[in-house]
Amino acid sequence: MAGKFKFTPEDYQQAAIKYRSELLYLPIFGINDTLQHMTGRPGIRYAERVGTISADAQFAPYNPSREEDIDLQLDFRELKTYFGSVVANFEPNTAISTLLGTGSTKGDGQMTTPTARHVLALIAKGLSKHLNDAVWSGKRNAAGNTTKDLFDGFDTITAQEIAAGEISEAKDNYVKLADTINPANVVDILKQIMFEMDPHLRATDCNIYCSQQLVDIYNEGYQLTHGTLPYNTQYGQNAVEGSGGKLHFVPLFNKADSGFIHIAPKSNMLVGYDQMGDVESVMVKEYKPFVLSYIATMFFGCQFETLHSSRLKVVELAAEPFSFGK
Repeated sequence: MAGKFKFTPEDYQQAAIKYRSELLYLPIFGINDTLQHMTGRPGIRYAERVGTISADAQFAPYNPSREEDIDLQLDFRELKTYFGSVVANFEPNTAISTLLGTGSTKGDGQMTTPTARHVLALIAKGLSKHLNDAVWSGKRNAAGNTTKDLFDGFDTITAQEIAAGEISEAKDNYVKLADTINPANVVDILKQIMFEMDPHLRATDCNIYCSQQLVDIYNEGYQLTHGTLPYNTQYGQNAVEGSGGKLHFVPLFNKADSGFIHIAPKSNMLVGYDQMGDVESVMVKEYKPFVLSYIATMFFGCQFETLHSSRLKVVELAAEPFSFGK
């Protein structure tokens, strides 16, 4: 039986070439639980300018002699994708045993036996876990050795922009909480944040990017303060009371230790990668007996499309962010 599933290094090398595009996309596909709430930007290699353009020209009662100079406002930001690499040594027979043991020989494609392609896919999917972990907390360190060193995550960018004064109370895109959020105050705190949001942002369908803790406390607090109301028919609340369903919670596991809550439409949360060029690659090499090396390169990065208060509100949490006590 073991011989039936044994492949030569050439089998893996050919699979890496034949299924290059699929293997490169698997790490992106693997972070879909986060990326589905954001906007993916494929085809970005190194950097691209993104942002908004607006002008203050307007219609007025007809007057053939009226003319005006308009103020064209350009709000550009740079979405950087950084070139990363991985060299993952693996022992093929162990990988095959893992596939067989996890039942991966059933399901998609109805495969009956694992192939070299499936082994490589198993490794590629594993890379997505670390990308997911770094989407918020990543901090660029060119000399680093982990995915969190590859690019700046949204929390890191947020801290940089707060320090630069681009995210601030004066710009109406920032608020800092002094109190720990608990079931007794959470409903009032989130409603107050909503009341103070830019009217354009409040009228937009927005995500509250937050930890599961916040949602759990909100559910407890909502039940505590609204338990007797006739329309409170379920425990799980998906949106902030009074928002008309526009301000809905997106609890993410990779936000668990975040010091920020972000409120924005998904169109303002950009995740860049390439997937279209020939610089990204996947290959398999054999450098020593019984062990192969999965070698891959790819581009990845994050950025806000704009920091304007009509598209973003950042809430900085207190030093002790959450408490289930009252």
